[in-house]
Amino acid sequence: ISDRPPDPSGTDFPYNRPQAAADNVFISKFSRYRMPINKGLLQGRAVEKTNNPDFVRPESWRYVRLETGWRKPKGIDSHQRKQKSRGRPGLVKIGYGGPRDASGLHPSGYTDNLVYNLHDLDSLNPKKDGVRIGHSVGRRKRKAIVEKAISLKLKIFNARVKADGS
Repeated sequence: ISDRPPDPSGTDFPYNRPQAAADNVFISKFSRYRMPINKGLLQGRAVEKTNNPDFVRPESWRYVRLETGWRKPKGIDSHQRKQKSRGRPGLVKIGYGGPRDASGLHPSGYTDNLVYNLHDLDSLNPKKDGVRIGHSVGRRKRKAIVEKAISLKLKIFNARVKADGS
């Protein structure tokens, strides 16, 4: 293992991959996989996220037993709730949200559509819509939905069954 950081100009640097030949496909340094659509929206969402503060649970830095996941401070004298001292982390507010156009997009760039039957697939566009099969759908109907989605060339996020039925 080398003690030197990777050379940004060399080929060993993780993000120095050649761009794909197609203009509508790119490799994001945030996700490390190919995203064929909505790349501008996803990049905007990633940039907005880097500008947001780290929202941490109040006093989680003080007590090991508290997880750092966000919880709204509700105490009547809470300094973080009142935003009283400058050293406290920020509160979650609506202004920190990402671009409205990017809301509801799957990390792959497709829109996320919940499907419960074959009829739900008819109105979807394979160029921009992805499919998430409902949790309560059984094996037989799930297999039929997967087969039809593959024939329509739709992206399936949670197939959990192969097209051959195994």
